[in-house]
Amino acid sequence: MDALPPETIATLSPEVTARWQARFRAPRVSLPDWAEDAPQRCLFASDVTGVVEQYTWDRDTGEQRQVTDRANGTLAATISPDGESIWWFADTDGDEFGVWRRQPFAGGEDVVAVPEVGPAYPSGLEIGRRLVALGRSTDDGSELWVAPVGGTPTVCYSTPDTAAVDGLSHDDDLVVISHSEPGDPRYPALRVFDVAAFLAAGGGQTTADSPWVVAEKWDGEGRGLHALGFAPVPGDRRLLVGHERRGREELLIWDVATDTETEVVLDLPGDVTAGWYPDGSALLVGHDHAARSELYRYDLATGELTRLETPPGVVRGATARPDGSVELAWSSSERPPVIRRADGPVVLAAPGDEPPAAYPVEDRWVPGPGGDVHALLVRPAGQAPYATAFLVHGGPESADDDSYRARRAAYVDAGYAVVHVNYRGSSGYGSTWRDALTGNPGPTELEDVAAVYDSLVAEGVVDPTRTLLTGGSWGGFLTLLGLGTQPERWTAGIAEVPVADYLAAYEDEMEGLRAYDRALFGGSPDEVPDVYRRSSPLTHVDAVVAPVLVVAGANDPRCPIRQIDNYLAALTERGKEHEVYRFDAGHGSLVIEETIRQVEVALDFALRHVQP
Repeated sequence: MDALPPETIATLSPEVTARWQARFRAPRVSLPDWAEDAPQRCLFASDVTGVVEQYTWDRDTGEQRQVTDRANGTLAATISPDGESIWWFADTDGDEFGVWRRQPFAGGEDVVAVPEVGPAYPSGLEIGRRLVALGRSTDDGSELWVAPVGGTPTVCYSTPDTAAVDGLSHDDDLVVISHSEPGDPRYPALRVFDVAAFLAAGGGQTTADSPWVVAEKWDGEGRGLHALGFAPVPGDRRLLVGHERRGREELLIWDVATDTETEVVLDLPGDVTAGWYPDGSALLVGHDHAARSELYRYDLATGELTRLETPPGVVRGATARPDGSVELAWSSSERPPVIRRADGPVVLAAPGDEPPAAYPVEDRWVPGPGGDVHALLVRPAGQAPYATAFLVHGGPESADDDSYRARRAAYVDAGYAVVHVNYRGSSGYGSTWRDALTGNPGPTELEDVAAVYDSLVAEGVVDPTRTLLTGGSWGGFLTLLGLGTQPERWTAGIAEVPVADYLAAYEDEMEGLRAYDRALFGGSPDEVPDVYRRSSPLTHVDAVVAPVLVVAGANDPRCPIRQIDNYLAALTERGKEHEVYRFDAGHGSLVIEETIRQVEVALDFALRHVQP
């Protein structure tokens, strides 16, 4: 399909351009993490300098200090329980491969936190008062360590498969790890061991039969367990666990000392997760349902569930403070993020103006081949039918929701309707929905996208001659696959950091993702080659007729560059119209101006091929 004639290409006014860019440039802060034993000492992330970095905050004095300062930003960090040090993960230009470094809360020299643990992909970090437990992942598999303060770091578990450090008890005496020994890393089992007994025995591989293992739990095939944290009370051996025994995410409390459990049964329709109140008497429950979220306090003694009043929208994180107050990160599709208390007051804000408001979403429930599909629609100004951008989410275990999205709003500013589809494979709609793509990833999700597409065309909302398919990561994969398997539906496509050649991607991606792919596809490419070929966009490149833009990160460990280059070469060989934008980072960028450049490139491409 040729580009539009120059005289018909829409351009954005300076006012519109300034508005969408302001949503990205307005500084943001994250929900502060706080030290358990010094709750006035906090850590948060902010892009106030134009790059996402880590900052300390002393609530007693009000002083804030920038901890990290790197060209491509710093995403992962945590604060020690005593509040004396900040641990942050040092990778190289977004490649996610590196080591943990430590810096004093008050400032000073950065040092490698545990020199004996070599560079790797991170696989869990728990900092205690006398012990650190951490995990690392490489192409050889996973390796979990315990490092006593003043002692010698020791490997406690190693496997060619996936494993992670998931929790450390308040007294530093128990560690919980997740492992995939039953076979599927998507549904991990949990193992708890006694650190002192492990060290007294001279260390070794922590198996189910090891004498230092205290408890083991697995819920069976297709049912994962997720450690959400030990009770934050001295001597308390209760572990909060997420389970999915009834087809959705729910809670239980596991007393690992007695190996007994109590399910927390809540009369809520969606998925739930939770954390502890600091005194261990209650749970702070997050409830996600139909693209919105709520918060509750669950009293463990009485079983009383009390809703905390938050506006309609999405809570991205929440924490209960020692005084019983609850702080949270909230936004809606119209209103930008704010860090506030549940009872209203703003807790932390970045300097400068608030970003412009955005646009409300409308819900659509559309019959699909696997059940009703939940979609979100945002309308631009003017009358339908609209030129429409289908923005498909990544993951695939993720979901689009009623939160503030600067990229979504930019497309609406440019004159496009935007449609999000929470296809089979999305989280938040139950285990069966999430797992429905197993054995057929890609075509399954696109069936649901097609069902929503057809419904909105029939409704008169979407103009089928002006449709854009776009997404990042798994959404980029679906974009390329959709252009090749549904060529009659799409006018153009924009794939950001995508999987484009699944066979090459499997060879080059991090081992944790290879294990995930083996579970999702039903084996490795050697074992089920036809499944990988069917799901690979490269297989369907001959059928692509729409022009496509590919955005690629040079250091991306998740969707590596070689497999993208293979796809681009195939387009070139066949004379297919395409463009490519490369950036020097990993699976996305933490640099705000780079993100703006990517959106500029995408909007320019869209306006040249799909007239709003």
